[in-house]
Amino acid sequence: MTPELILNTMMNKDYFSQWMGIEVDEIREGFCRLHFTVKEEMLNGFGIVHGGIVFAAADSAFAFACNSHGKISVALDVSISFLKPAAINEVITAEANEIHTGNKTSFYDVTVYNRQDAIIAVFKGTAYRTVDHVVETHAKAD
Repeated sequence: MTPELILNTMMNKDYFSQWMGIEVDEIREGFCRLHFTVKEEMLNGFGIVHGGIVFAAADSAFAFACNSHGKISVALDVSISFLKPAAINEVITAEANEIHTGNKTSFYDVTVYNRQDAIIAVFKGTAYRTVDHVVETHAKAD
């Protein structure tokens, strides 16, 4: 089971990431880098990208990175700090890096930045790793 197969399995049913137009640039165990372009419907009342959109992109990178080991992992605790606004048509990148992984928990830093490498937000997440597999590794008997 490869990180690419795991990602494809997750993205196939991740309708929100699909709606955002998220494209994964790189996936490997404990790491994910993705990007999307800010659309008009992603803006808040001040004409800048809604914080929830930035959070969602960071959360998707976090989810793909922590599930890349093959076991279903879910968020235990996450936080985000917004540092700079983003505007319509900007290409935003979120990069998740595994800092620690143990038997049951793992910790990730996610940096969200624009094409000029200006940091838009920093996200920290702790994940709980279950015993269940993201992709079934054996065929079920009839």
